[in-house]
Amino acid sequence: MSVEVRNNDVNRAMRKLKKMMSNENILREVREREAFEKPSLKRKKAKAAARNRWKKEQQKNLEK
Repeated sequence: MSVEVRNNDVNRAMRKLKKMMSNENILREVREREAFEKPSLKRKKAKAAARNRWKKEQQKNLEK
């Protein structure tokens, strides 16, 4: 992965790089690999995320 800096515009190149990395989920993967996480904690986090998605969808349905 590479980003070309044009006209010494480093800030724009950094933004572009960060966007590319977030689109490919590189930062999330790095954070996940920093420390071992027990499978039970992974399941717990996944269930919590699913619950939050469900609640968000329910709120949207109530607003309609």
